[in-house]
Amino acid sequence: MTVAVTGASGQLGRLVVEELLRTGSTPVAIVRDPGKVADLAERGVDVRQAAYDDPAALERALDGVDRVLLISGNEFGARVVQHTNVIRAAERAGVRLLAYTSIPNAADNPLILAQEHRGTEAVLAESTVPYVLLRNGWYWENYVGGLAHAVESGVLHGAAGEGRVAGAARADYAEAAARVLTTDGHAGRVYELGGGERLTYTELAEAISQASGKPVRYENLPEADYAAVLSQAGLPDVYAKALADADAGIATGILDVQSGDLEKLLGRPATPAVEVFRAALA
Repeated sequence: MTVAVTGASGQLGRLVVEELLRTGSTPVAIVRDPGKVADLAERGVDVRQAAYDDPAALERALDGVDRVLLISGNEFGARVVQHTNVIRAAERAGVRLLAYTSIPNAADNPLILAQEHRGTEAVLAESTVPYVLLRNGWYWENYVGGLAHAVESGVLHGAAGEGRVAGAARADYAEAAARVLTTDGHAGRVYELGGGERLTYTELAEAISQASGKPVRYENLPEADYAAVLSQAGLPDVYAKALADADAGIATGILDVQSGDLEKLLGRPATPAVEVFRAALA
């Protein structure tokens, strides 16, 4: 059985490839720039070049592939078209299972970030390739970029109110994806994925305090004010708006995943936030 991972040079993709290697598989790594995964090629990974906007290259890259993980792209506004290119290439190549990294409750999720996931799921629903949805929740690593500032200032900013976020480490989601790719019985399934640790931002601030040894408190802001803070920190406006919108969604419980699907796939508890933060600060 040949298993391929798209976007394999990215943070999640590389972790999935590493997990597949750890479990004895020899995966196919599909990347835009093979130079970024030269180390994987040296370890026996079959590296194939293809970009999401190159249908012919995608079809060549998926030749002989039985199962593929389609990791959602990061080009806002272009993702449905790009993902559709992968799906059509998978159909033409005769792929027997396509796993797609979506977002929790994509069909009804009001977040800006959910729009293109919902569009991709609609394309999959009408495709001929068997598929499984991995609706990944929040990564604890999403907060790592702001850790240094939070520790230095003693304040974690956000717009999530008292909402809870069921996060997990990126490596947890990667391990779950590898499990789905290498075991049977997943076609047609929808996995709502989130960790068992469901934290408010006040509790996230406490986790940062525990990891750093310095007091950090949470300061809640209106959504527009938080977007402005993110923009002032150098984040492009489109991303700042999307992340502030995500915090507003967290306030309403949209990322408080309680299915238990992630930990069932892992066969263990998901990684606590404090462990992720401690490793990042180290």
